[in-house]
Amino acid sequence: MRQFLSVVSLVFLLQNLPAFQLLQVAQATSSDSSEAIQQVVAAKWMSNSSDGKFYPERFVSRAELAAIMVKVFRLDKRQAISKENVATPDVPSSHWAFNDIQTVLKTDIMKGYRGNLFFPNQRVTKAEALAIFAQAYGVFQFPEDTVKEILSSHPDAGSIPTWARQAIATVISEGFLSTDAQGNIFPLRPMTRGDMADVLSKYLQRQQKQPDTPVVPTSPDSPQLP
Repeated sequence: MRQFLSVVSLVFLLQNLPAFQLLQVAQATSSDSSEAIQQVVAAKWMSNSSDGKFYPERFVSRAELAAIMVKVFRLDKRQAISKENVATPDVPSSHWAFNDIQTVLKTDIMKGYRGNLFFPNQRVTKAEALAIFAQAYGVFQFPEDTVKEILSSHPDAGSIPTWARQAIATVISEGFLSTDAQGNIFPLRPMTRGDMADVLSKYLQRQQKQPDTPVVPTSPDSPQLP
């Protein structure tokens, strides 16, 4: 009977070992995401809901993405915002993101659809969000061979829309993108708030001031450079 119970216990442990491992991975991921969220909330690039929760699993809408891009890249300081407002039938002036949407349209960081519709509540895919982020950051004009090389280590690179390949190659080359263990990007999945926070936290770390380079004193006999 004891031998039978031991076998049953061993089988139970073997069956549940992957679950334990997955739980550890999930806890680590949650910790990393939490740190990224804290960073972007502290920077006031994203904010918690009125109940104090961030809701990282929620999808990012076009209006929310517009507001984030304006904050992160200070688009409201660019000269283009002096242009006349763009007609947006589905975004009245009373809309909470009206000014931010006008800013991204005037600066060509985001574009409207036919009939000047913006679809503010429409969720964005990761490919769309990363392409818009790269547009504000500055898309590197890599030759196609370089783009292929950068994307080659990502198994699902073939599902990246053609129009987003250079932008996503830019984001990857700058170290702003996290993937799964296999290197998958999941470009066609909806962008979540947690995904966005992760990208922004990596960009934020890049923006933090680097230590000043020490000045090496010159001796009186050192030749003076022109």
